[in-house]
Amino acid sequence: MSTQLLESPVREKFGSESESPLESQSSDRPLTRSEERAEVLANFLPTNLTWSQIDWTVLVWMTVMHAGALAAPFFFTWTAFGTAIVLHWLTCSIGICLGYHRFLSHRSLKLVTPVRLLVNLCGVLSGEGSPLMWAATHRVHHAKSDQEGDPHSPTDGPWWSHLLWLFVKHDKEHREMLYRQYAPDLAADPVLRFFEKTYGPILFLSAVAMYAIGGWPLLLWGCCARLVFAYHSTWFVNSATHLWGYRNYETTDQSRNLWWVAILAYGEGWHNNHHAHPATARAGHKWWEFDPTWYAIKTLRALGLAYDVNDRNPSQA
Repeated sequence: MSTQLLESPVREKFGSESESPLESQSSDRPLTRSEERAEVLANFLPTNLTWSQIDWTVLVWMTVMHAGALAAPFFFTWTAFGTAIVLHWLTCSIGICLGYHRFLSHRSLKLVTPVRLLVNLCGVLSGEGSPLMWAATHRVHHAKSDQEGDPHSPTDGPWWSHLLWLFVKHDKEHREMLYRQYAPDLAADPVLRFFEKTYGPILFLSAVAMYAIGGWPLLLWGCCARLVFAYHSTWFVNSATHLWGYRNYETTDQSRNLWWVAILAYGEGWHNNHHAHPATARAGHKWWEFDPTWYAIKTLRALGLAYDVNDRNPSQA
């Protein structure tokens, strides 16, 4: 979420593991569910990172964003810097940590419709993928954490878990298999399907809008620098928190709690807590484990915008 102790926690909650056939364009006969599950996991193996399997769109985007971030200090303005800070919080804490992670991936809370739309839009503007792809991939991570099939385990190398796993191409057929196996509840949501189709255009148009409004300073700070800092903050959760830190709970993976990642990633660095108890909406379980995203959730609940929040604190149970 401890559900990673099971072979397939997401399937147990969101669907059956029956051997009913599923349609597949890559086989002469329909694949069974277990065969399709195996194919989905195989698509995340590091051996898929070959020249023919590189996602060049992702690679070029990441290269341009990092180049822009390096150029940003030469175009500094306080307005652009302030915009980057506000957008970083909106897109990372609200969009990714609250929206993609705790709301979509783990269903730790519910949101009223206008807030649900806004939160998903913030997630899209983070540049970390569509809501469906992010949530489904994260569910795979919990199902196979630090085992073969984990999309980003440091057991396959720290650089693989931090960055390189992103450059493997996943075609439409694989994505649909992934959604059927790990996010059938989300794939049926028309709002998420809309964002699946419009993710790229929305992200590109947001960059165009920043340049139109504030020229190079706003583009380089509000888009490039902000995205690059957000990327590495999130990637440290995948890499660093499975390598260093302390553990409050015994789990079958190598998840750790790491304070500086928790600061950079709005509470997500309390990763061992999360892997032991993924269904709770709070990542910090000890009094000193500061979790800004949890306070955002509490604020939304107080305003009547979030409900059915799983606020259980296992350390106090």
